[in-house]
Amino acid sequence: MVAARGDAQVAEKPVRGGALPLYIQISELLTREIAAGIWPDGTRLPTEIELAGSLGVAVGTLRKALAELEARGLLERRQGSGTYVRAKAKTGAIYEFFHLELKDGAGLPTARILSLDKVPHPDFAPRLGDGTSADAWRVRRLRFLGETPAALEEIWFDARHAANLDVESINESMHLFYRQNLGFWIARVEDRVSVASCPDFAPPDSPFRQGAQLGHVERISWGNAGTIEEYSRNWFDPDTVAYVARWV
Repeated sequence: MVAARGDAQVAEKPVRGGALPLYIQISELLTREIAAGIWPDGTRLPTEIELAGSLGVAVGTLRKALAELEARGLLERRQGSGTYVRAKAKTGAIYEFFHLELKDGAGLPTARILSLDKVPHPDFAPRLGDGTSADAWRVRRLRFLGETPAALEEIWFDARHAANLDVESINESMHLFYRQNLGFWIARVEDRVSVASCPDFAPPDSPFRQGAQLGHVERISWGNAGTIEEYSRNWFDPDTVAYVARWV
C-alpha cells in the first residue's frame, strides 16, 4: 500500500506480513510497548509525523491507530500540548493474554500455521466445553515477535464449534477468531510456566531443534460462559524471549 504524506509517498507494509489491518498492527505494537514500559505512564509521544516516520506508515494510518488506543483509554490527547500515555492494567488489546516478549523489546506477535487437524481429544488436556465432544481441533504454529521466531505453539479447542475448518479461515489472532467466527471469547486464563523439550513439529527453517530444553507455558483458557474453551502449550527460547506477567 502506498499512501501520501505531504508531498512524499510512503510505502506502507505490515510489520511482518501479518493478516491484521495495518492500523491494528500499529495499535497492538504500541499497546505492547506501553505495557513493557518502553512508553511509561505520562510520557508525551513524538509528533504524529515523527512517530509515523519511525514506524514506516502514513500519518493517516497512525492516526487511526492512535484513535483506537485513545478509545481504549491508553492515550490522552491534550489540546495544544500533544498525546500522552495513560498506562493501565487491562488494555483491551487483541493480545491482552499474550505474555511472551523479546528481551530487547516487546515485539508484535504474528504466527505461521504449521498444521491444522481434527483429532481425538488428547488425554493430557482438560475436557473442553461441556465435555461431551470426542474430537478437538489442533493448531500448531510458529510464533514471531517482530521478525524473530519466538515460540512453537500448540492449541486445542473443542470441535463442537466447527465441523470443518481450513487454514485460510483462521485469523492470525486465535482469540479474535473465536470471537468473530465461533461465537465465544476468552475471559480468563491460567498459565503454568516450566521447562520442557522442544517438540517434534519444529520446522527445519526455525531456530528450534527437537530435544533442546526450552521455556514452556501450559495454558488453560476459560470462555465467557465459564467453560474451558482452549488448552495450549508454548515452547520458547529463554535466551531471546521472556515470559512477562504484570499486575498494576
